[in-house]
Amino acid sequence: MLTLVTFLPLLACVALALAPRSVPDRVCAWVWVGTAAADLALVVGLWVGFDPHGGMQYQQNHPWIPAAGVGYHVGVDGLSLPLVAMACLLFLAGALYSLRETRRVRSYVCLFLFLQAVSVGLFVALDLILFFVFFDLSIVGMFFVVAGWGHGGRARAAALTFFLYTFTGSLALLLGFIGLSLAATPHTFDLVEMVHGNPLAGHGLYAGLVLLALGVGLAVKTPTVPFHTWLPPAHTEAPAAGSAILAGVLLKMGAYGFVRIAMPLLPGSWRRYALVFVVVGAVSVVYGALVALAQTDFKRMIAYTSVTHMGYVLLAVGAAGVLAGTDAQARSLAVTGAVVQMVSHGLLTGALFLLTGVLHDRGGTYAMDAYSGLSWHAPRFAAATGVAAFAGLGIPGFSGFIAEFQILTGSLASQAVATTFALTGLLITAALFLRALRRMFLGPSRLPPAAPATGIRDLVPSEAAATLPLLGAALVIGVAPRFLLDVVEPASRTVTQLVAR
Repeated sequence: MLTLVTFLPLLACVALALAPRSVPDRVCAWVWVGTAAADLALVVGLWVGFDPHGGMQYQQNHPWIPAAGVGYHVGVDGLSLPLVAMACLLFLAGALYSLRETRRVRSYVCLFLFLQAVSVGLFVALDLILFFVFFDLSIVGMFFVVAGWGHGGRARAAALTFFLYTFTGSLALLLGFIGLSLAATPHTFDLVEMVHGNPLAGHGLYAGLVLLALGVGLAVKTPTVPFHTWLPPAHTEAPAAGSAILAGVLLKMGAYGFVRIAMPLLPGSWRRYALVFVVVGAVSVVYGALVALAQTDFKRMIAYTSVTHMGYVLLAVGAAGVLAGTDAQARSLAVTGAVVQMVSHGLLTGALFLLTGVLHDRGGTYAMDAYSGLSWHAPRFAAATGVAAFAGLGIPGFSGFIAEFQILTGSLASQAVATTFALTGLLITAALFLRALRRMFLGPSRLPPAAPATGIRDLVPSEAAATLPLLGAALVIGVAPRFLLDVVEPASRTVTQLVAR
């Protein structure tokens, strides 16, 4: 079942690539919509049959490179299943939004189908080399999306910067994986076997160096300060659907790697250096918010808020590694909050980036000073953007509140100073979103020269169908989170128990 969920988009990609050139672009776009909807339906089936207390489920394990201890081993638990569901929902939203795309549609669709396959594959991978393969392939796919369909002449430069940064990080990650395998007896890359064997227990400096390699590779992808500089240009130049997938799905690969790999496989080193991750997370929260406050480009501003939101994830997982002054419940709460934050950020920031695509389509620019009084021209667009912005602030009733409340509550137990410092990021983020909303949507009407003289049109059905379900999912999680928390909490407790051993 997991293999079908993973490779169904890839099969559709191959079928489209081999289809006759006479196939209309519209058909290619709807093939993506149908494939993404079918994949999401399969994930819903997995969720219905999932036992929250059953550990790793739906496993498939077959030899791939036996001599090196590498296998095709996949499975899901409470950490990965919510991310798989979020990724499939985001790709469906991207497919609906991209019904408007007119440039090289077949290639565009094939790239996103490829990205969906490798994204789902990474979240279900239980072999480190399999994880690395999907990690690297996601870099390649997004490089071509940004370079081929980005805005303006700087798109290729932004794509190259993205590729060089994240590929360098992936090499550091590979070194860490090899270091883990060499310490295991017998040598293996199987994640489940390594968790049970704890191969680096008592290795001191060696284990610390492996954690450094893993930390750098995952921090580049997350991204955190100071490895974040590739993110703003990549987001600014990428097409809207590309930005939504980059922020909503690809950034989670690094954050997920900390919870899935670094914490359970290196428990001793994680406890020893947990304070480093706490500090980097807290600094990322405040730095990302401050730099976002200084932006005049709406899309670039949202890109920097991703640094802030991912900083909360790192703060939480770092705090979960500090045993002194806390208890198992607080550490589990922090990890649960980190996973919910990944889901929440994917939904809300994905919606915001799709909405920035609507803005650019209408006015030809992301500059906030070029717009004023948009609520008069496009009330549905203004309302959707306002809801997404306030939900991202952590307003009660949406998923952001559930995530940030758990992160802050779980982290305060052991890291009161760092958590209090990170709280200022909430205030700054509120200020920057309120300023942007007031500047663009209120006041007298002002439109950029590229906008039609008759005014900017409101959301069309395909745009509403892409963005509103994401906001709806965030609302459901915020109002009735038990269906998600019941899945995540048992897996979070397992992680904290492994870190404490």
